[in-house]
Amino acid sequence: MFPIHRNRRLRTTEAMRALVRETVLTPNDFMFPMFIAEGQNVEIPIPSMPGIFRRSIDLTVMEVKELWSLGVKAVNIYVKVSDNLKDNTGKEAWNPDGLMQQAIKAIKDAVPGMVVMPDVALDPYSIYGHDGIVENGEILNDPTVDALTRMSLSHADAGADFVAPSDMMDGRVLAIRKALEENGHHNVGIMSYSAKYASSFYGPFRDALDSAPGFGDKKTYQMDYANRIEAIKEALHDVEEGADIVMVKPGIAYLDIVREVKNAVHVPVSVYQVSGEYAMIKAAAEKGWLDHDRIMLEQLHCIKRAGADIISTYFAKEAAILLNK
Repeated sequence: MFPIHRNRRLRTTEAMRALVRETVLTPNDFMFPMFIAEGQNVEIPIPSMPGIFRRSIDLTVMEVKELWSLGVKAVNIYVKVSDNLKDNTGKEAWNPDGLMQQAIKAIKDAVPGMVVMPDVALDPYSIYGHDGIVENGEILNDPTVDALTRMSLSHADAGADFVAPSDMMDGRVLAIRKALEENGHHNVGIMSYSAKYASSFYGPFRDALDSAPGFGDKKTYQMDYANRIEAIKEALHDVEEGADIVMVKPGIAYLDIVREVKNAVHVPVSVYQVSGEYAMIKAAAEKGWLDHDRIMLEQLHCIKRAGADIISTYFAKEAAILLNK
């Protein structure tokens, strides 16, 4: 009762606020998504994502070394596949000499301690830009799961610490887990994109990889953003099938889902602060409408406060630099 209790006593100074702060953000919380291109000494800016680039493997390795020095311990990697290698089977995805496989090996050779989580989905390899094999306008589930399993094994063979299926096909976590076990990859984990919504926040990402769907949309396999209980069901299914980490995607507009999933599962929860969320902050800051650094750190704190154990964010490097100060 007032005046016995005055809540403002715990807010009087920065030192006092820091002493009782409930959520503490560090570079250990971050995973940095990286886009990889063919060639040498290649750095291509992504216009809709200021400060983010598609880099060749040699420059990617340099960036990974810097991230490690800043305390960022994990990277989530994606590749820009040449059009001549795309088809409807995704077979380039499990080429042992493919761009993804080369990138995994190069990163692990250069920074062995870095946790490398390559993306597992067919959209960068598909002539249709969809996450699965297409037949008569339908994205087929079971043949796609077979392809994703082969892709995951090739990533594990290349040295990946985790595989990260982002496709939202039913049953793929169990199929991948069984294949990893049968092939001796007992310590390779699975970070499943469990609650991945059919969101409009992904636009800049698709610019980065030239992977926008060639027809229709992804609503037959990604989740309806109006649904909440479905996200819990998806996460629980993935844990039952062997997921070591579950993900909610996007981030800041889905914090209610993050909390629901965190309350329901007993594995770490990852949250992807996606390209559109990143681009909005960058654009508003360029206009002078928002304070870039303050908004960046506020959103990252809010994502962690909601229940994220890992935050996959394009701000990882910038935030780590600020937090280290």
